[in-house]
Amino acid sequence: MLLIEKETSVPPWKGNDSIFAHFEQSIQAHLTDNEIPVRFVVTQSDLTGYLCELGVLSEFHHLPVQKPRSIFDFAPRKIENRDKFNVVMIVPTGIGAEIGGHSGDAAPAARLLAGACDTLITHPNVVNASDINELPENCLYIEGSVISQLIMGTVGLAKVRSNRIMLIIDKHTDSRISDFAINAASAARASIGVDCPIVMEMNPSVRMQSSYSKSGRAVGRIESVERLCDVILKNRSEYDAIALTSVINVPNEFHVGYYKHHGEIINPWGGVEAMLTHAVTMLFGVPTAHSPMLDSIDIVNLQVGVVDPRMAAEVISSSFLISILKGLHRSPRIITDKMLFTHPGVLTVDDISCIVIPDGCIGLPTLAALEQGIPIIAVRENRNCMKNDLSKLPFSPGKLFIVDNYLEAVGIMIALKSGISPAAVRRPIEDTKVLSC
Repeated sequence: MLLIEKETSVPPWKGNDSIFAHFEQSIQAHLTDNEIPVRFVVTQSDLTGYLCELGVLSEFHHLPVQKPRSIFDFAPRKIENRDKFNVVMIVPTGIGAEIGGHSGDAAPAARLLAGACDTLITHPNVVNASDINELPENCLYIEGSVISQLIMGTVGLAKVRSNRIMLIIDKHTDSRISDFAINAASAARASIGVDCPIVMEMNPSVRMQSSYSKSGRAVGRIESVERLCDVILKNRSEYDAIALTSVINVPNEFHVGYYKHHGEIINPWGGVEAMLTHAVTMLFGVPTAHSPMLDSIDIVNLQVGVVDPRMAAEVISSSFLISILKGLHRSPRIITDKMLFTHPGVLTVDDISCIVIPDGCIGLPTLAALEQGIPIIAVRENRNCMKNDLSKLPFSPGKLFIVDNYLEAVGIMIALKSGISPAAVRRPIEDTKVLSC
């Protein structure tokens, strides 16, 4: 089994059907019977159409589980529950986001947003800072593909007290690097109270290669995925969540260049990690997160000096693993049985009040929110390599807010929560429109 990236294009939407259905039909037409999409993003859009990139699972003769539902499956919500104000915060992995594109540097913004809502739903890229994870207490930490499914209306989330985490690591040729991972699991058990009943050393392991797409996104290629699937399947009774750490092949010069160029180089590791966790979560329906493993002990000894604060968490870490163990410790259970969606303890798309994203990002969450009538707050200051104008999408009035920064995003959140039109607290205020009838 192989995970790769594909590039494709979608013609302009002409308004004849829903824009979501337009994307689904166009993308499916570009797939073969032996390809399953696991990730989708629009990298650039203009009057000629949409340039898209797909993470695809391919070259499988049989799947280890029943074929998963399509990532484009959609269930429209019929009502919005207003008892609570729940917010989704997304910073897509591998797009060079100014805030959240490095090492957990969106965590302060997440804590800010969490202070203005009842529940914040976010994903590992936002709060994972190698061996640091400052997850807000009212935050649900879940893999990015599950957030997409949540907004699409096809899954729900149920809080848990704790998860049993199976840690799967590469059996490294240098035992010191394997020891870093095992010691991290022990530290999480002793200091956080994580239940990690089993650590599996894979040999041989999956082969992960980092690269960049034409758009500049960090992507990659993953071979021998079936080997990982076998391990997960054989130990299914032993875990509620899966933590993965493995070597990602990255050119040696990237290690120094990434730190020396003060954020000008897009983090090369995150994109291929997201491909893997999307696939595992899709196939097995359990919370999953990945951290990179050092390919050589020489990396620890690199003289990188004082680095950009957004990357500092990486240079003070050795296993990069504590963050995902802490996040998975209470990652919510993924509910697919729609009979349980009405249970008071299950959070569904009906409970989502708004979504906060970097400006210019179009993927499944943005398109699903548009269809569901969920307000989107897009943050300009969180610059990235995506080239899209969200205002060109057919949002209903009052469903798209483009703000300068996350401080302003919180103001819009509070206005929505309070039922106040944001225009009412800005000046000048427009004259009241009077129409003849």
